[in-house]
Amino acid sequence: MDRAPAKISDAPVLSLRSLCKTYGSGEAAVNALRNVDLDVRSGEFIVLLGASGSGKSTLLNILGGLDRPTSGDVRFFDYCLTDASDDELTRYRREHVGFVFQFYNLIPSLTVHENVALVTDIASNPMPVDEALQLVALAPRRDHFPSQLSGGERQRVAIARAIVKRPQLLLCDEPTGALDYVTGKLVLEVIANINRELGTTAVIITHNAAIAGMADRVIRLSDGRIASIEVPPRRLTPAELSW
Repeated sequence: MDRAPAKISDAPVLSLRSLCKTYGSGEAAVNALRNVDLDVRSGEFIVLLGASGSGKSTLLNILGGLDRPTSGDVRFFDYCLTDASDDELTRYRREHVGFVFQFYNLIPSLTVHENVALVTDIASNPMPVDEALQLVALAPRRDHFPSQLSGGERQRVAIARAIVKRPQLLLCDEPTGALDYVTGKLVLEVIANINRELGTTAVIITHNAAIAGMADRVIRLSDGRIASIEVPPRRLTPAELSW
């Protein structure tokens, strides 16, 4: 699976057709996703909204190759992820996807620089670690340990770790969920800048509807289905958000 070009036309980065995901079987079966059709375009900033249990995390995990659908089709450009082997999905995640979660998962015994550098050992074309740290405004903290950082700084380290391999997709699951209002805005500003400056396609899960103002498109899920797709009149900056 060759790396696709960083800039493409309107061709989707990801295409989902009739996507279903069911956990369990019989009367205990839970339908996490039901017949989801979605195209994700290159360079988009997408916000996924929905109540707990609406299918947001399941959808993000399938987009990132962490989970497989029960039925339906998932394509990364022209490559079918649905039929990919475990090794092929590992390669897809390693080369094309950066993940940011609510909790930072940093290694406490390693410095900021060392935490980010770990990823470069498995990436095919990583950027210099210090360049990634500059993008998240943490270059002066490169030699600090996670215990010496604030929550927002730790999350920015996690973002640097996600982008240092130059992924085409940045998938974020509640990246501001553990942060206060001011710190959360700083983290969102970093993600918005990466989307804008690097052209990285970003998909963010949040319970916070105010963040939707930053998006190119807002996708609302309910009971495993896409309930609506909205296009805000213009993209707000994080500084303009209020929640």
